[in-house]
Amino acid sequence: MTASYDLILAGATVVNHDGEAVRDIGVNGGRIAFIGDLSRADAGERLDCKGLHILPGVVDSQVHFREPGMEYKEDLETGSRAAVLGGVTAVFEMPNTNPLTTSEAALADKIKRATNRMHCDFAFWVGGTRDDAGDVAELERLPGAAGIKVFMGSSTGDLLVEDDQGVYEILKNTRRRSAFHSEDEFRLRERLGERVEGDPASHPVWRDAVAALQCTERLVSIARKARAKIHVLHISTREEIPFLAQNKDVATCEATPHHLTLTSDDYARLGTLIQMNPPVRDAEHRDGIWHGISQGIVDVLGSDHAPHTLEEKAKPYPASPSGMTGVQTLVPIMLDHVNAGRLTLQRFVDLSSHGPNRIFGMSRKGRIAVGYDADFTVVDMKRTETITHAQAGSKAGWTPYDGKQVTGWPVGTFVRGTRVMWEGEIVTPSTGQPVLFQDALPA
Repeated sequence: MTASYDLILAGATVVNHDGEAVRDIGVNGGRIAFIGDLSRADAGERLDCKGLHILPGVVDSQVHFREPGMEYKEDLETGSRAAVLGGVTAVFEMPNTNPLTTSEAALADKIKRATNRMHCDFAFWVGGTRDDAGDVAELERLPGAAGIKVFMGSSTGDLLVEDDQGVYEILKNTRRRSAFHSEDEFRLRERLGERVEGDPASHPVWRDAVAALQCTERLVSIARKARAKIHVLHISTREEIPFLAQNKDVATCEATPHHLTLTSDDYARLGTLIQMNPPVRDAEHRDGIWHGISQGIVDVLGSDHAPHTLEEKAKPYPASPSGMTGVQTLVPIMLDHVNAGRLTLQRFVDLSSHGPNRIFGMSRKGRIAVGYDADFTVVDMKRTETITHAQAGSKAGWTPYDGKQVTGWPVGTFVRGTRVMWEGEIVTPSTGQPVLFQDALPA
């Protein structure tokens, strides 16, 4: 009897735990059913992918989609549109919305807004605060929760927890891995005078490398005391890499494409468009993070997609807000680095798919394996394109990489077996669903 599948992706180079090889993939019921030769099998749809690479669906575990409260910059639909246009199949969205995502009700509201409206699958970080420190054990296990996120610097209001005791009170109650913005708020306050009016290049002078390293050292010490697992977001300094290498038993870490691609030299050209927290720094720090990539110290990539309008970004520094778009450009920027020989395609897959699966305990996502969701990022490794503002799916409508030529391009995005994007077009109505996690499975 001839095998039959809903969908066969035929003839691509599949990149997974087995390495890279030309294989077919059969999909049934939204999940991977077979990997191998399906030339004689029947299918409801057979898609010829010869000459393309199929990667496990890329997961961006740090995005800010601004809904609710700041929908004029971005919302869950437009942010996820940018994601799938860039080959991203799932995102973890951050809690600094209005209202803050710090309660079961706020999380449920986001899930309701996102379900069947977002183009990709999703989870939401829940903010860890002084007020909800006693509740984080329950909050982190709610359906759709990515875990607990704490801001130790550069936040405002109730999401800022800058002191050791405050962080300890949260971490002592967590069981899942909690994510941290690690900049020392006390040092940032002391150095406010280092900011130069109208000069965004003074941003990394104010928020210096010491502020990042000092906070990460404090954070690891607190985590050990609390016997907790932590994840350090957007590493921006070379000094944090060897320190984290010595503390992999408690800490994982993330690198961003902008910290791997841009340097402080780019402030002269891009100004506030690359103003971020923590900042883009000089080439020595960029190269130090690349060392962390090559040595396996960095666990995942995240875009830290944090859009603002061009009008907001045009305000003179430091009135200009920190943040840039990035979810749509994560894949092409990193594939360009692959083609330039800075990392292998398998290492990119480890950082963007296997890594999130491993450290966050994602259920059925992050691998091309039978039984897993049929989430695929289909790329043309030989295709050269120029990134432009006009391509932006984000409501913000701009990218710091406007005019940058890259080699390696996402041509297709599949979410649970559905072709969502193909050749730069959204081809299926949105069907986004909450990501499931092994430590927070529904009853």
